[in-house]
Amino acid sequence: MTYRKQVQFALIILLFTVPSCQTESPISPDDTPLEYDRLSDYQIYAGDPVDLQPAEGYEVYEIASELFSDHAHKQRLIKVPEGTKLRIKNDDLPDFPEGTIIAKTFFYYNDERDHSRGKKLIETRILQLRSGKWIAGSYYWNQDQTDAYLTNAGIDKTVNWIDSSGTARVLAFHIPSHLECRSCHSFNKAILPIGPKARNLNFAVHRGGKEINQLDFLSTQGLIHPVIPENLGSTPDYHNREVALEQRARAYLDINCAHCHRSEGSAREIRYRFTYETEFQSTRIKEGKDAIRQMMERGFMPKTGTTVIDIEGLELIKQYLKNL
Repeated sequence: MTYRKQVQFALIILLFTVPSCQTESPISPDDTPLEYDRLSDYQIYAGDPVDLQPAEGYEVYEIASELFSDHAHKQRLIKVPEGTKLRIKNDDLPDFPEGTIIAKTFFYYNDERDHSRGKKLIETRILQLRSGKWIAGSYYWNQDQTDAYLTNAGIDKTVNWIDSSGTARVLAFHIPSHLECRSCHSFNKAILPIGPKARNLNFAVHRGGKEINQLDFLSTQGLIHPVIPENLGSTPDYHNREVALEQRARAYLDINCAHCHRSEGSAREIRYRFTYETEFQSTRIKEGKDAIRQMMERGFMPKTGTTVIDIEGLELIKQYLKNL
């Protein structure tokens, strides 16, 4: 099923299941553009961009539980103006200083069995904090992998790669339109980042040949204010089978679905609340488990950012729902 048909079907489901849904747009009509049409003007990478070597001022960060995006790999970078720092205040998003830039690049290795055979950069998404508001946009990489260009309309790009089992794979990766970017990142009609909540940054990473808590590492790099609250929560990696099933499933729903299915999101009129910190009885997951399973099986949830079904994620949620 094509991406267009997925969206059309999802809208039909929404109309029938939520008759009282508001007709207003989930985003604000105020739409300030990003400042550059070419990604290279941000000076994100040092040397050949395909090497993904961050330029000075940009720092790599990881998140414990990440959005499924048609099997793409992602590199996440953040830059704050000199002399400023992020401030962690609770489990949610940090306070970001004015001028912060967040860049996320999507790519595929040509052969998952041998990364030395190179990679293909597909898209880089930018979030920039200007005048107290987050501005979002997507840049598509050219065939020569020398630069990426801002798109507002959305683009489908054919991607070929060999997966870890040696199977040749192909799909039409969808680079979202500006409207789609804003819809997913909508929080009370304003734009906010999704992934870098403190609880999704609060886990051990490998840096300099040793394991260190990521928040502590970013603090030593001068990116985060050194006063970090104690007893911060930590989102589990939903791939980790050593973690309890309920925690894994809730983490999956949080990062893949909760940006829309929360009281401040673009799907706020739909009854489900998928944020990890929401008490179970308030999520409505148990009451809607059949509908949730069916929407995921048919590829209609998550509705944006994917064109193929996340088989592993689907099996995780099916197992979780079956045990409720």
